[in-house]
Amino acid sequence: MPNKNIKLAKFAGFCYGVKRAVETVKRLKEENPDKNICILGELIHNTDVINELEHLEIKTIYTIPEKGDGICIIRSHGEAPEVFEKLKNAGFEVVDLTCPDVKKVQQRAIELAKNGYYVVIVGKSNHPEVIAIKANADLYTDKVVVAATKEDLKQYEGEIKTHKKVGVVVQTTQMLSSLNLITDYLNSIANEVLIYNTICQSTAKRQKEAQELASESDLMLVVGSKKSANTTHLAEIIKNHTQTIHIENDAELDKFDNLLKSVQNIGVTAGASTPQSVIDKVILHIKKED
Repeated sequence: MPNKNIKLAKFAGFCYGVKRAVETVKRLKEENPDKNICILGELIHNTDVINELEHLEIKTIYTIPEKGDGICIIRSHGEAPEVFEKLKNAGFEVVDLTCPDVKKVQQRAIELAKNGYYVVIVGKSNHPEVIAIKANADLYTDKVVVAATKEDLKQYEGEIKTHKKVGVVVQTTQMLSSLNLITDYLNSIANEVLIYNTICQSTAKRQKEAQELASESDLMLVVGSKKSANTTHLAEIIKNHTQTIHIENDAELDKFDNLLKSVQNIGVTAGASTPQSVIDKVILHIKKED
């Protein structure tokens, strides 16, 4: 068999929001070596990066202490306004690294809430980005719901039908197909529907390119955390086009040795929180099978 044809997607790995967050956190530690620096929640969904930050003495905290000191970082997913207050009241200097695209969704949700819309957030209710978007809109209205599917929305059908207008925003890493299904449903039951497609450009480009690459590949590898929404969505989309494996790192490839040997054209893409070093190791592993 001739040498394998391995193609890496151009839009693979860190998006600009994640890159900005990781670089800023490291820079803050460099500039403030004697200050306590912590992050509220995992900065990104990648164990290698979290371990690297721990090694630099940048701690990840999951609850807000009564008394805090130094700098506490808000990660790219954003947080509820009350969380900012709690951190300041605890004594932290707060550095907000919410992704600018996520900030836009929060602002759109607030606008809709202020203008009397019934607000629908398309996304996963337990995702930190969605929790923060909802918390921002909740300050201005009690008519905010989260739905990942049309079925999730059906329980609110009565409310939606009696409300004059419905506004929609979307988790930045959602699939366009999910948004389309929900908006088609809303258009069939609501008087007026205003839709803001707030899926970020990085996600949209990554998904489109991955589908194109999948159409010319015998096998697609999606590299990234199983906890990462944008990575799991990538794998979900691609599996409709070709054989697809979702792995977190190169070590997981050992169990797919026979499959790797049997295919010729392999496409590789990665989630927005996957470091280049992890992608490089995966490609190196595939080349060793050649």
